[in-house]
Amino acid sequence: MDNLTMTTPERTVMEDVDQPAEPPPADESAPACTFRVKNLSIWYGEKRAIDNVTLDIVSNAVSAIIGPSGCGKSTFIRALNRMHELVPKTRVEGTVLLHGEDLYSNDVDPAIVRRRVGMVFQKSNPFPTMSIGENVIVGLRLNGVRDRKFLNERLEKSLRMAALWDEVKDDLHKPGTSLSGGQQQRLCIARALAVEPEVLLMDEPCSALDPIATAKIEELIYELKAKYTIVTVTHNMQQAGRISDYTAFFYLGRLIEFGPTTKIFTNPSERQTEDYITGRFG
Repeated sequence: MDNLTMTTPERTVMEDVDQPAEPPPADESAPACTFRVKNLSIWYGEKRAIDNVTLDIVSNAVSAIIGPSGCGKSTFIRALNRMHELVPKTRVEGTVLLHGEDLYSNDVDPAIVRRRVGMVFQKSNPFPTMSIGENVIVGLRLNGVRDRKFLNERLEKSLRMAALWDEVKDDLHKPGTSLSGGQQQRLCIARALAVEPEVLLMDEPCSALDPIATAKIEELIYELKAKYTIVTVTHNMQQAGRISDYTAFFYLGRLIEFGPTTKIFTNPSERQTEDYITGRFG
């Protein structure tokens, strides 16, 4: 035995064992997503408003949410910044990730979420007792900012981004409610932008505006997507087609179809989507 050389077939044995397959390479062509929503359901008391919705929101793009009244559009976008929690007896199941962070984790402060994800409502709501300037920077003041130079700089920057600076720069002391309807809505957009959110949610921002004011808001939305991810609810099919890159069609709380706007409007995959867009129901 001392003269024998013992060998073991370890390498051969390992080579014969099936090795786990390597994961497929990441799809580098896939667009980056700001939100990843998975199996989201929301109840108001016993009423289910959102039913098992899974949807990714693409970064630096405009995603339009369409569908008939009462189908869950507003509830869905309010879930993206936890604003629906302000309604009593609300219950949520599922996951909402913002840049990979679970917004519904127990250690996440809803106030921080709403700062990161700004909201513009259907009806413009400037604070009536505040001037135009104070309306814009009120969020910063509430967050403890007192530096006058910084506040003035953010005021001008936000109004410029909202395409309102040239119209109000000499009237910043006047009440916010002294502005026209379209100007008030842009003032509210400036207020949302002043705290530098990552996302801008808009719940039918043009529904109460005339065509000229609507065109200004639509142009503004197009410009803002270079810096922000925008999710907007609209009943106006033509508007969705003009301003959005992606469209989601909701019906009875369910997501029926989601995809690039050009496809949804020209070659939808679902008959329900086609019927709604062409006006057969809704």
